[in-house]
This record gives sequence, C-alpha cells and structure tokens, in this order.
Amino acid sequence: MNTGKYRMPAMIDFPERTWPSKKITKAPIWCSVDLRDGNQALEVPMDLTQKVQFFDYLVKLGFKEIEIGYPAASDTEYEFTRYLIDNDLIPHDVTIQVLTMAREDVIKKTFEAASGAHKAIVHLYNSTSKLQREVVFGFDKEKCKNLAVNGAKMIRAEIEADESNTEWLLEYSPENFSETEPEFAVEIIDAVLDIWQPTPDNKVIINLPETVEMTYPNVFADQVEYFATHTKYRDSIIISVHTHNDRGTGVASSEMALLAGAERVEGTLFGNGERTGNADIVTLAMNMFMQGVDPKLDFSNIDDVIDMYEGCTGMRIGDRQPWAGRLVFTAFSGTHQNAIQKGMENVKKINNWYVPYLPIDPKDVGRNYDPIIRINSQSGKNGLAYIMERNYGLHLPKAFQKDFMQIVTSESESRHAELMPQELFELFDEVYVNVMTPYHMVGYREESLGDKKAHVTVNLKYVDELIEVNGDGIGLLDAFCNGIEKTLHVQLSIKMYNEHAIQSGSDSAAITYVQIEDQDGKLHLGAGISSSVTKSSLRAVVCALNRMIR
Repeated sequence: MNTGKYRMPAMIDFPERTWPSKKITKAPIWCSVDLRDGNQALEVPMDLTQKVQFFDYLVKLGFKEIEIGYPAASDTEYEFTRYLIDNDLIPHDVTIQVLTMAREDVIKKTFEAASGAHKAIVHLYNSTSKLQREVVFGFDKEKCKNLAVNGAKMIRAEIEADESNTEWLLEYSPENFSETEPEFAVEIIDAVLDIWQPTPDNKVIINLPETVEMTYPNVFADQVEYFATHTKYRDSIIISVHTHNDRGTGVASSEMALLAGAERVEGTLFGNGERTGNADIVTLAMNMFMQGVDPKLDFSNIDDVIDMYEGCTGMRIGDRQPWAGRLVFTAFSGTHQNAIQKGMENVKKINNWYVPYLPIDPKDVGRNYDPIIRINSQSGKNGLAYIMERNYGLHLPKAFQKDFMQIVTSESESRHAELMPQELFELFDEVYVNVMTPYHMVGYREESLGDKKAHVTVNLKYVDELIEVNGDGIGLLDAFCNGIEKTLHVQLSIKMYNEHAIQSGSDSAAITYVQIEDQDGKLHLGAGISSSVTKSSLRAVVCALNRMIR
C-alpha cells in the first residue's frame, strides 16, 4: 500500500479552545436529512409512498425539522415537496427544509416548490474549500464569496416578493467547511449574514458540514469553536453541523462539535448517506440517553424503527450496529455473562441501572432480557445458570452448573453453533432427568417408622424384569440407598441434595437434584421432576444410578 501519495490534512492552531472540558447537557435541534442526503445515496431511491411513510415516521419519532429534498434537482423531488404541502401532511410544529445551490433558476424553483408551507427553511450552499475552488470551479476566494453573496441576495429578494403565508427561515452551508481555511470560512459566512441581517430574535442557521471526513474529530471541534468565537454574528445565529463518516468517526465529530458550541445536528437514521454515510442520529441520541440526557427523540421501540427503515430504504442494519443491532445486548463470553448476572441482581437492590457490559436497560429500546445471555462454546456456567433459571425456573446447584457446562461446550463445538434456551433445556432433560435405562422406576411406597426412620419400597423395571427394592434408613433417600445396596448389590451414598418448586403455566412441580458417590469415590449427578417431592427425589437417585452404571 503506497502511503506516499497521501498527506496529513492541516491541523488548526487554536490554543484558546474550551470545548474539551465541557459536557453535553441537553439535546440539540435535530434535523433529519434522510429524505434528501440519505435518499440520494440509495441504490434504488424511495418512491412517493415510501417517502411519505418515512416522513410520517420521522414526525412520530419527534423530529421538528426535516430536510425533505432538493426540489430543483428533479421532478420527483419537486412533486414530493408539493405533495406534502398540497395535502396538508406537515404538522404545524414541524418545519420542512429544502436545499438549493446559489443559482437564480434553482432558487426560484425551490421557492415555487416550498411556497404555501406554514414554515420552511431554505438551505443555501456552495463549495468553499481550496480543493473545490481551484480544481472543480477554477476560481479564487473572491469569486467564491461573490457566489455565496449573490445567492443570499436572490433568496432575500424571493422572500420579499413572496405573497404566500409561508414563514421563511434561512440556512447557509459553506460546503466542505472542514477543508476550508478557518479565516475564509468566517469571512464568507459573515458576508452572507451581512445580506440576511439576522438578529437574536430572528436567527439564521449556519450549517458547518464535514462533507468528507478528512481528519480527527477534535480538529473539527476546533474548527467549529474557532468559527463560533470569530464570527461577528454569534448571538444571531444557530450553529449547526452536518458530519459524514468516511473515517468512521462521524458521531464523535458531531458530539465534539456540540461541545464546541454547535446547537443543531443534521444527520440520518442509522447513518445512511453517501460513501460511509452521515452521522447516525440514533447513535447520537442514545449516547445522550445513556448519560441521563433526554434526547427529545423516541427510540423506545427500536425494532419498529428498524422495520420501517429497512422497508423504505432497502438497507440492512448490521448485527453490531450501535444500540440497534441484533446482538448489541447479547453476551456469549462466560466472564461477561457472570458480570451481567451479578449486575442484574444488584439493580434490584439499588433501584438504578448500573450493569456491567449493558450501558442501558435493553427494555428502554423495546428489547427484552431473554437474548442478553446466549450460550456457545465460549460461555460460562454462570450464564448457563442464568438461562436455565430465567427461562425454566431451574436453580442449578454449583455441581450441576460445572458438569452441565462441560457438556454444553462439547455440544456447541460439535455443532459449530450456539444453543438456544429450548435446546439447553432439552439437553439437560436428556442428560440428567430422562435417564430411564437400565433402571426405570414404576412405583413406590413409603412408610414412616418413627424417630425420623423410614421404610421404602421402590418398584424398578430392568429390561423386562420387575425388581422390588426394600430398604430402611434415616429418611427416604437413605432408606432407598440401603435398599439398592441390599437388592442390587450397588454401594452408593448421597453427597448432595437440593430441591425446589418450579412453575410450568398454571401447574407447579418440584425438581430434585442429587449427587451420589459410588464405592470408588466417584461422583454422579441425577435429577427428577414430579408434582410430588418424594417421587422427584426417588427419580433423581435412579437417574444418578443409571448414569453411574453407564
């Protein structure tokens, strides 16, 4: 790879910066550009029905400013703008935004398209970077500034001549702001503002685009703060940013820009846009949410947002997409599962969300807890215990957790796949509960002999032979073990016993876990389930006996 043909973009000498010590304490003004910037980046742009559906959904999410298109660019864009206005589909608390370049015919058609809306932002732009000026357009700074100023004058003239009841708002973007010399960016923006004459009561939006992400997010923040502290109109403008994601840090650039004085963010859902996309507003909003800042956007049903987005755009959300991906709240690692399990228990005590590896409660975006812990060959016994308890009410003793995890790991490795909760339950049943050979219990009788002593008769089936096991002992299981030794000539003792109630719909049952030790000191596990604790205990011993014999 030939790095010699590339160069490091210029940094900015700005020691007066103050943004690194600031915090984001409130949501910015959000402006969705999904229907313009996002739509023009799709392989198959949205049709009218999809655009209307997308617009309605953006309103539902809480967006108050929506850039709906570039009306002069095509008949389709123009007709969509008119469709929304003519059919009164724009709520009165929502402002549409339309983009235009600094050319008279384009500006006129833009006003024609948006006329009649109750409120509309006219978004003027022109390229200002050295690269664009010299290579693409072949003019100097003065010609570049004149282009912007003339565009501003034409827009002012259109507003003065307009006879509709539309409330016109103004926005200017020096395209490629992040690649424009900071001093010239201030000069050209202030020249536009000289024409529009904003006031603190009638502000103009100045949008600072990182059209192509070329350098570090902190450099972009410096550029934003430099502009904010050098323009002569600071109290009469709303500073907006529009970042792209070429370096993969579009979200970070927007966040740092907010620290640097930006008050408004343009972006798209899930970062859709040209090349690697725009700033992802879902991620930005949820980043604020996780720090206790109300983002003023509603992503409480993230799967519904995904369905709408994928249905309208044809794009797909990756499994690891921040906050929205299928696996972002899922842990396969044993150490992570252990930490999550303990954190979830701690939440019940502190009544506050503070869980390792889960920066927010999945329920806040409409997800449930079931997929948080999933089991594969990398998982641990604590995660396994969590799944069995949460899904089936089984509180596995430590001995069972350790033994069953080894079996699960082997099974997962042989399948080259994770095991779903139902598969885990079925495997547990097969290994510890439904162990019917060589011995199968077909009946029993219990008799108390007083002073904690018991007599038990257990009928076992061995192939086609019925065997009656009789035994006396201190308690039921001691009596059964003595009977096994006397009748079957197999020596064993109970080393661990545990039982609890489990729920299955409206029926309750008991499960018993036992660990037996044979005459060689080896340990064997078995479990039994029944509506009767006595029967579940006897079944558990028979299962452990069968596993010992096997």
